Amino acid sequence: MIITFCGHSHLTDKEKRKKAILELLEKRVGARPVELYFGGYGDFDELAYECGRIYKKTHPSTSLVFVTPYITESYQKNKLRGLAEKYDVILYPDIDGKPLRFAISYRNKFMVEKADLVIACVSHDWGGAFATYRYARKKEKEIFNLENFDDDK
Repeated sequence: MIITFCGHSHLTDKEKRKKAILELLEKRVGARPVELYFGGYGDFDELAYECGRIYKKTHPSTSLVFVTPYITESYQKNKLRGLAEKYDVILYPDIDGKPLRFAISYRNKFMVEKADLVIACVSHDWGGAFATYRYARKKEKEIFNLENFDDDK
């Protein structure tokens, strides 16, 4: 099973959301192997990673996967080196040839396409998290949104 996360970069009420994510992981995954895909930017991504780390302590068949949008030498040197200690796997999606300025969008689409479940924290209809959420809906992915938000557009 693969679970990915998408959410806005600014977040409030982290403890409530952390509890909801951990409960959902327990309910949906239990002791089965799972790969948790993370993007690593913003408050929600930090919270999702923290939940993944906590969950892995009692569920060792959990794999924490950082999906990187860039593979440039400078990015590897400045960003990925430190992440190798935090994650079990660093994955680079096949987005070569795509414009660098859209790398995060393409990476997010890759994460959604691979996911069996998308855990979202989307409360408004703009920004990258919303675009990822909308793409997941278009792909008819199962989505658990921590917010009371539904995009009927």
